[in-house]
Amino acid sequence: MAKRSSGITLQQLQYFIEVAAEGSISAAADLLYVAQPTMSAAMKDLETRVGRDLLTRSARGVTLTVDGVEFLGYARQVVEQAELLEQRYLGRPPSRRLLGVSAQHYSFVVDAFVRMVKATDAAEYEFSLRETRTFDIIEDVRTLRSELGILFRNDFNRNVLDKLLRDSGLAFHPLFVAEPHIFVSRRNPLASRRRATLDDLVDLPRLTFDQGANNSFYFAEEILSTLSSRQEIRVSDRATIFNLMIGLGGYTISTGIISDDLDPEIVAVPLEVDEQIEIGWIGRTAIPLTEQAQRYLDEVRAVVAGFGVMLLDAG
Repeated sequence: MAKRSSGITLQQLQYFIEVAAEGSISAAADLLYVAQPTMSAAMKDLETRVGRDLLTRSARGVTLTVDGVEFLGYARQVVEQAELLEQRYLGRPPSRRLLGVSAQHYSFVVDAFVRMVKATDAAEYEFSLRETRTFDIIEDVRTLRSELGILFRNDFNRNVLDKLLRDSGLAFHPLFVAEPHIFVSRRNPLASRRRATLDDLVDLPRLTFDQGANNSFYFAEEILSTLSSRQEIRVSDRATIFNLMIGLGGYTISTGIISDDLDPEIVAVPLEVDEQIEIGWIGRTAIPLTEQAQRYLDEVRAVVAGFGVMLLDAG
């Protein structure tokens, strides 16, 4: 790279954020009504000023380098703070809000997301919620496709997940600990039981979320992943797993936190096992959360507390 220069402009940071989001200099230029050569020159100048390669260019577009991923996090922070200053002292209206969340398949995650969107005061926003596989959640946050991720850990997967997070420059922040429950259809005979045991589940189809190429026991979304089951069905989305609970009388093991508004046909029954489920959020260790991400986590805490679950952090 050329010799480092001084001075980074706010406009360059805004351009860089859009280029990273679009994965294309030309697409970002079109979105911001800027000539493509102007956008390309701005990115080259930015890299010269910071003295590092931030983008890898190819015929298919651009991707962030390792330095680019870290730089993007700081750029978002600076732009957000500048916008807050303009709103506070220049009377500017709230700008377009941005937030990406990746999570395992939990209804409280969706419930909190709905609450956050309804509460936003921004006239324009671009929010994303991606329910996906455990490894992909970590990758999304590592590459800043999402600002934060929500997943579980326990004694079985803790060491493996914590090492992977450390190696990725991420950290796990506990939110709450849940007692294991099974989710079943309201029509399932177990739905009326005060508690269920593993013996009660022997003849029922076990429903789990497929983890794709990273289908390790340590990446499973459910506890007791090493226990064998005579009837096992893997699915990729929450709607399908709920439909199979209703249609086949199957079950899955989760936190017990389920919204009647979002999932009225499914009930949670406590499961008698000596296990706990620790739910937390993951984020990059070197980059503080944006205000919008903090707002989302506040909604998660409010939803969970509404079910009488004790929080491990106060926000």
